[in-house]
Amino acid sequence: MIRVNNREEVEWFEGMSVSDLLAHLNYTYHAIIVKVDGELVDIDCHDTYLIPNGADVKAIHLIAGG
Repeated sequence: MIRVNNREEVEWFEGMSVSDLLAHLNYTYHAIIVKVDGELVDIDCHDTYLIPNGADVKAIHLIAGG
């Protein structure tokens, strides 16, 4: 099980990548910051960065306004 944004718990599976998690959560916004256990995950690594079981994940959409 992994925790996302201190509120959602998501069932973990072997080989789960950041991209897999974002797809599962329907997070499709193009500008998103992801941290796994406090480590910033570069957007170019979302397909290959594997999330460990029990991880604490922060996924934050970047929003601009004016």
